[in-house]
Amino acid sequence: MAADLGLLLVCLLGIGFFCQWLAWRVRLPAILFLLLAGILLGPVGHVVAPDQLLGPLLFPVVSLAVAVILFEGSLTLRFSELPGIGGVVRGLVTYGAVVAVLLLALAAHYLADLSWEVSLLFGALTCVTGPTVIAPMLRTVRPNARIANTLRWEGIVIDPLGALFAVLVYEAIVTHEQGHTLGVFLLVIGCGMAIGLASAWLLAALLRRHMIPEYLQNYGALVTVLLAFSFSNTITHESGLLAVTVMGIALGNMRDVHIEDILDFKENLTTLLASVLFILLAARLDWPLPDGVLWSGIAIFIAAQLVVRPLTVAIASAGSSLSWRERALIAWVAPRGIVAAAVSALFALRLDDLQLPGAEALVPLVFILIVGTVVLQSATARPLARWLRVAEPDPNGVLIYGSDQAARAVARALADAGFRVIVADEQWEGIRQARMDGLTAFYGHPASAYAERHLDLTGIGRLLAMSTHRERNTLACVHYRRDFGRERVYRLRNEDPQDASERGELVRSLLAPPLFAADMTHQRFIQLLAQGWRIKSTRLTVTFDWPHFIEQYGSDTVLLFGVEEKGALRVASVKRELEPRPGWTVTTLVPPEATERSG
Repeated sequence: MAADLGLLLVCLLGIGFFCQWLAWRVRLPAILFLLLAGILLGPVGHVVAPDQLLGPLLFPVVSLAVAVILFEGSLTLRFSELPGIGGVVRGLVTYGAVVAVLLLALAAHYLADLSWEVSLLFGALTCVTGPTVIAPMLRTVRPNARIANTLRWEGIVIDPLGALFAVLVYEAIVTHEQGHTLGVFLLVIGCGMAIGLASAWLLAALLRRHMIPEYLQNYGALVTVLLAFSFSNTITHESGLLAVTVMGIALGNMRDVHIEDILDFKENLTTLLASVLFILLAARLDWPLPDGVLWSGIAIFIAAQLVVRPLTVAIASAGSSLSWRERALIAWVAPRGIVAAAVSALFALRLDDLQLPGAEALVPLVFILIVGTVVLQSATARPLARWLRVAEPDPNGVLIYGSDQAARAVARALADAGFRVIVADEQWEGIRQARMDGLTAFYGHPASAYAERHLDLTGIGRLLAMSTHRERNTLACVHYRRDFGRERVYRLRNEDPQDASERGELVRSLLAPPLFAADMTHQRFIQLLAQGWRIKSTRLTVTFDWPHFIEQYGSDTVLLFGVEEKGALRVASVKRELEPRPGWTVTTLVPPEATERSG
């Protein structure tokens, strides 16, 4: 039995990985495939029965997993970013969110005949979108920058705020059902907030004073989160979720606390936990669903899509500079995700114990709304954006991974040629210099989960991997060749071709073609700049074409990229030799003596 249990758990991990991989391949939120996999394994195929599989461990396992998910989401909320997110986003995550909660609660009460308590909890859970579902959709839809930034920032901010609000509503319901007074409710809130703040302060103090070695920081953070959750629940029942949410928000806003590595670890852990958790939760669904739940869920989904979201956006965007076309697309796109699924399932487990009428319908209704919004909006948002004429044209901007002198020089040349350029790197000094040079810069690896949330790729369609780290270049190429296409991902060699091992060169050849000339490496590029070589842009004409240019500047000239008459960018690479024509603007790396002769 133990062997069978172990094999089944490993198989669930494998299925979760496949769902995540499939979501990456088809550019859809992973939660869709995870829930469908759980339904197939549970109520349809009767392969997995979570209550029998985990027994009394089911509730603790789900509780601890949800605690980690809420903590990770709340870590991303930065109060310093709130003033700059725009009036529409502030409206969507404040009074707009309240309107959405009330309208969704009305829909749940009258369409599904839920009690007001469960209806209000449903509204609090399903008003939340999130980066994990918005980001894949934006990559496919490619709306203009104003729409993309509005939807992206709404997901980032409302994810932890919505979770906090849902927890507060849940605490109020539990307190009321147990016959406790308002004082008990306030005690629960106070205890959760106090333990959350104290845990954040303690962890921050240990990190600031370097009392935890770097290799144990992720471990220590995880233990602190779980201890805060369990200790808070022990002192005051049901206050643990509030404690970890407050802890994440507090820790994420403390100064002089390096939490990037912790955030990366929690994001990776959340991916693993969510993959298994959502399969298990979907497998617990009863099939067929209770009488009327399916049709009630469909009715609520239609109301949420066609009534609640449009009204919320109309109220939140009143008086803004957004056009009606932009508001229409924002009103159509609002997929639900991780917070709604995970927290609703946990609440349902607890509310079942309290024998609250309608609690058994909470999870099916939330799951129907999640699947409905993801499927419908993923299939229709891109055509709608084109019809409304708010979709970006084919992305022609460039993401450059690397921020040293070579990367900044190429970025500056591309920016001067009129292209949107983003410089991304984990090296702060290079990023600081790029910003001083007037370039748009992102501090972090462009393939990280943090970048998934915060890196705005609107209008970006190419990657030039130019960092000094070969392995990290490889990771960036693998990540973006699916988004941009193999023909739009390039790398600057970090070693001479003759020095590369046969296996290494084969692997790299499958990832991206080398940039510029056959003998060009990162080190050589830096050396040429140090020797006085300069990047030069020239418009070719019929009387001064490419052969004339080479004749004047020398055969050693390195062609970097060209811009066609219609504005299309052509990047020079070993596998794509360019033949510049009259009317093109070519950008080249020319030797110092040629520059002196032309000058």
